[in-house]
Order: sequence, then C-alpha cells, then structure tokens
Amino acid sequence: MRNLRDFITIRQAADMIGVSPATLRNWDRSGKLKAARNPMNRYRLYRREDLDAFLACIAQEKQTGGRIERATAKGDVK
Repeated sequence: MRNLRDFITIRQAADMIGVSPATLRNWDRSGKLKAARNPMNRYRLYRREDLDAFLACIAQEKQTGGRIERATAKGDVK
C-alpha cells in the first residue's frame, strides 16, 4: 500500500463529497468508488486523488447536462 498519508478515512471522504459513510460503503460494494483497505484493521480508506477525480467527473457531468463528453481524434468534443 502507498503511504497512508495519501489516504483519508471514510468519514473524511464522506464529508468531502457530501454523502454519508453508508453511501460510500454502498459505492465501494458496487464499484462506483473503490476504497483501499488499511492493512492493520481493514477499515476503508480513500485516496485523495481518487476523490478529487470523482468530484471533477461529477462537476463535468453537471456542466454537460448529465452526458459524458468524449474527444474525437480531431480534438472535437461530441
């Protein structure tokens, strides 16, 4: 496992995203947002950069009205 300083607890992650820890547990089980496990106690831990990417994805979906845009070879967005 990477340096534990790169990770935050489920409570901290829930506060950062604005959902409950139970929601994060459900997302982990469904694969929507996977958690790492603390090697000592098996508690869920979330990488800060994964949460930042998740929040950026949500922000992009809000800007595009819920559709995911993808770039073509020419650099155009469809």
